Amino acid sequence: MIFKFGCTSLYIHSKNSLKKCKELVRFPIRSNSSSATMTEAYHKMKELCKSKKLPPDVNLKGVFACNELDLKEIKVYGFDYDYTLACYKPSMDYLLYNLARETLVKKHKYPADILSLDYIPGFTVRGLHYDIEKGLLLKLDSFLQIQFGSVYRGLSPVSDNEVLKLYKNRIVPISYVEAHVRNGGSHQAKMVQMADLFSVPEMGLLSNVTEYFLSKGIDYHPEILFHDVKNSVRSVHPIMHTIVEKNILEYVEPNTDIRQYFERLVEGGKKVFLVTNSPFKFVDKGMGYIVGEDWRDFFDVVVVQARKPRFFTDESRPMRIYDEGSQTQVWDRVNRLDKGKIYYEGTVKQLLEITGWSGEQVLYFGDHPYSDLADVTLAHGWRTGAIISELAHEIETLNNKELKFDLNWLHMLTQLIEDSQDSAWKADCKVMLTKWLEERDHLRLKTKRLFNKQFGSVFRTYHNPTYFSRRLFRFADIYTSSIANLQNYSIEHTFYPRRGVMPHEYASYFV
Repeated sequence: MIFKFGCTSLYIHSKNSLKKCKELVRFPIRSNSSSATMTEAYHKMKELCKSKKLPPDVNLKGVFACNELDLKEIKVYGFDYDYTLACYKPSMDYLLYNLARETLVKKHKYPADILSLDYIPGFTVRGLHYDIEKGLLLKLDSFLQIQFGSVYRGLSPVSDNEVLKLYKNRIVPISYVEAHVRNGGSHQAKMVQMADLFSVPEMGLLSNVTEYFLSKGIDYHPEILFHDVKNSVRSVHPIMHTIVEKNILEYVEPNTDIRQYFERLVEGGKKVFLVTNSPFKFVDKGMGYIVGEDWRDFFDVVVVQARKPRFFTDESRPMRIYDEGSQTQVWDRVNRLDKGKIYYEGTVKQLLEITGWSGEQVLYFGDHPYSDLADVTLAHGWRTGAIISELAHEIETLNNKELKFDLNWLHMLTQLIEDSQDSAWKADCKVMLTKWLEERDHLRLKTKRLFNKQFGSVFRTYHNPTYFSRRLFRFADIYTSSIANLQNYSIEHTFYPRRGVMPHEYASYFV
């Protein structure tokens, strides 16, 4: 049974709940209300919240649709490698952090004390923005609003007042966030988004070194620090590749279900390809561990060191054959793509011309909303799937019973505040309303910290989708925490997005 209160629709699970709800609505907060009447309304709403049945758990291995996707129409499956097929253990973050930290000291001549700054796991989350000029790590929502309480300089939070003083506004201009072309010239954004998982240890190193400079009173230039850290992380990738190749069990998560998934695709007559920025030896070692030494038998085309996103955006860059013996590319012209051979660089245009694959037949999986998914969606009409490994943690948190209750109560308390605010003109009513607002702020902070103490959920600010979510939902038809989750669906499955509730439709839906 549905019962409406204000502009909220509540699903009533029992006669007792219905009675409570009716009593609440018979006791509206009017212009002559007092703090006593507001208190009674508050307690009745709290009782109603306690009587509500908690929502069911979210499927930890679910595949979630942003756009309708019929797998019967998909003839070709493409995959990225890093954090898509190969998911790394936390030891990978430590490895990249430690290697880059050493490079900062030895190559860029940073103070030797920096070698004692240890990586702090869980300090940051993917999708944050780094203000290159101001040296701040912050979280933006889909409206480019800064989430107060999620702005850090080094390891220290920046107060809301200082944030407003620095930016003059809670909303950051689009030109500050995104690079664009104006009057034939390129405009460089002043912020950079850390959108992939390799950037997590990079953010950790940025934060630690910044905190070190601040604590020592050392004058530093945030932009120089940013570029030095980024270049250090980038430069140690070849070293990281060598270390991981020799210690595959220490760094790569096992996943036997992926082989079964590939077997299903091949048995179903699907074409399968791999396009990755990683070098062949690194990929070969990892795929041998995850899928088996015969992993190449599943792939019709393998392209390594593709240099995405240039692989998807460049018009002309020849694809070359990779010689495994000499570990270099050879000069032969590539006129066809043979199964079993390894290819190097090239462009998506060449891939499609040689294979004859058309865009709508291709489903490509990657972990990066921009370099993996955006260009192939916008320019080539490919269907896309995002592998977001931290989704598993997000869902586990969402399934927490205490969080479910708090979110229910946060929603109902917000509704009570909204319905009462225009009537609370008396002094005692204003005091009561202020208490409710303080409780709401407490609930929002509490629910945020369950995901990540500093920055909250990857997907939400306090209530809005994050900037990362905005791009993910725009460029991914489906998303899930692991490729292996697709093993739970047939290759003829259709993924249907749920009808989203728009603000003007809200009162028509169950809550």
